[in-house]
Amino acid sequence: MKFYILIFCILFGLSSNAQKQEVQNCIESFFEGFHQRDSVKIKLVCSDKMILQSISENIAKGNKLSNESAKEFYKSIASIPSNMKFQEKILSYNIQIDGTMAHVWAPYEFYINDKFSHSGVNTFTLFKEKDSWKIIYLIDTRRK
Repeated sequence: MKFYILIFCILFGLSSNAQKQEVQNCIESFFEGFHQRDSVKIKLVCSDKMILQSISENIAKGNKLSNESAKEFYKSIASIPSNMKFQEKILSYNIQIDGTMAHVWAPYEFYINDKFSHSGVNTFTLFKEKDSWKIIYLIDTRRK
């Protein structure tokens, strides 16, 4: 009996890790498209009804919550000048899954032309649609 319980625990752990890897792959595809300025690639991992928000943290000016439509986001990605080098470095992934919903907490650092610009945390909420994960909500913090 102990043997069967052990096998069950091992298989459950492997399944959980596989799902977490699928979610992380979705987020990594998002950032590949982002760094390539490829809004079509980004759209492949995002829901048509994706919600985007940002929280700018500024001690002098106060904190500000801003909203951006998916359409505005895709347009801004495609319009980044080709001579501008930028990189968003994800420092870690904390992935939680419950059925067809996943939440990802991903601290980051952002660089423009190899110079530190700002840092914060991205949080993604994903929905498993058929056999693939889609980003339905993205909010990030930004601080200098």
